[in-house]
Amino acid sequence: MIGSYKAATPLGNKTLSELGDCTRRRGDMPGFAKAITAILGAMRGEDEQEFNMTRTVLSDPVLTQKVLRLANSGMYSAFGQHVNTVSKAVLVLGTEAIGHLALGLKLIEELAATSTDTTVAHIEMEKAVLAGIVAQQIAFTAESRHGEEAVVCSMLHTLGRMMLTFYMPERWHELQRLADESERSVEDTAPELLGLSLEEVGHAAALHWGLPSSLVSGMRTMVPPEPEAEVTPSDWIAGLSTMSALCAESLWHDDAAGAEKVKQLAESYAGMLGVEATNLINAIEQAKVVAANDLTIAPLSRPAERRAKALAKTRQRAAGNKILLSGLADMRDVIDTASPGQMVQIALETVYKGLDFSRAVAFVRNRKDATYSAKISFGEGTRELLPAMTFDDAYEPNVFHAALNSDRVIFIENARDAKFAAKLPLWWKSSLAEARSFVILPLSANGQPAGFLYGDWDDSFPPISLSATEFSLLNDMRAMVVRAVERRHGIAPEAVTR
Repeated sequence: MIGSYKAATPLGNKTLSELGDCTRRRGDMPGFAKAITAILGAMRGEDEQEFNMTRTVLSDPVLTQKVLRLANSGMYSAFGQHVNTVSKAVLVLGTEAIGHLALGLKLIEELAATSTDTTVAHIEMEKAVLAGIVAQQIAFTAESRHGEEAVVCSMLHTLGRMMLTFYMPERWHELQRLADESERSVEDTAPELLGLSLEEVGHAAALHWGLPSSLVSGMRTMVPPEPEAEVTPSDWIAGLSTMSALCAESLWHDDAAGAEKVKQLAESYAGMLGVEATNLINAIEQAKVVAANDLTIAPLSRPAERRAKALAKTRQRAAGNKILLSGLADMRDVIDTASPGQMVQIALETVYKGLDFSRAVAFVRNRKDATYSAKISFGEGTRELLPAMTFDDAYEPNVFHAALNSDRVIFIENARDAKFAAKLPLWWKSSLAEARSFVILPLSANGQPAGFLYGDWDDSFPPISLSATEFSLLNDMRAMVVRAVERRHGIAPEAVTR
């Protein structure tokens, strides 16, 4: 048996004993065990609640991101304010709500991260996540104050299946074989093979980990009662978690048969949940949109299309690097005859095309006027902006002077980060602020800054990170321009624009 849970049959207790041995051999998910102790402690009010819960969530970056995302979802946005920190999420939602979210998310994460049978177990994990997404959308539609608990119970509703695929994959495969032979579901076949139901396996694990009794109650299977029957909050949560888990199973393949099953479930559970069937269907459709972005292997998420897009993006980057290499070859061919200005022109055009910049601008230092001014540009609307892109060459504590002083390529991934705002000069904010990311290629001749190349990406381009190869190619290009300037060191630096 697991912990103090006892099955009704000797075979059931034997199964739980074997499962307990497996969990001990595998370490009983030490990451989850440690997290659950801290989370439950904070939920029970030990020490300073807010501090403990915040610290517990922040100890895991993935958990932090998921908690904040859920805290900002429609279901939790009744306060009409954006939640940017875990501390604020705890204050707005309370330690119990955050604790419920953290428990469910942490369990799914731990199981998925350390599974030995990646395909079988991963499918069950994603179905659990999908059930949580469905519950989240329905709870929001129902305007329920039990939403966060229902989300977790929905994710944990199939905990028995997850435990079996995670710890005892051989037994799971045997269960599937028997179910196929008898043309029954694995749930109906489980008592025969295991001596207890999959739901009982999940409850045993939940009690072993010390999950709150309210969550364990919400994990139970709930058939819609008669229309006149009273529905307690616990029944409502169990009903939503049951429906969400069944919906996740039906939505998985994103086919006509599954859609029909979802329609039947909506009609069956509408009265119990207090939501019109059509509104349930709309909520589930919204859940499908969210799930298509969150899941990775579910047919619903179009994994083949995702792989194709990822491959296309990789090919696009490879094609861009070929453009950079070709541009470098052109620069080498003409370095002995081209003027510095012509070299800058070739370099700017090359990086503009090779990195698929939204805009690219060449800035040149004029020692006489003690300024840097934009002289050449590519990209829609940049020519009109050139007169505004001028600034003093006297040092100021911003990212452009920092790049010029360090004489190295600077890549800014998120120019809109509030913490970064102070490092952006006024001239940039008034002319180039549409950029989300940008690159600065400083050009120094004979140890003195002569100008720089600038390129950026706006929101029309997917988020990007430059690779080591791309940094190397940019530095090679920079060196070619500098060689041309230094070769004609007798000419004033501003001559590079001629």
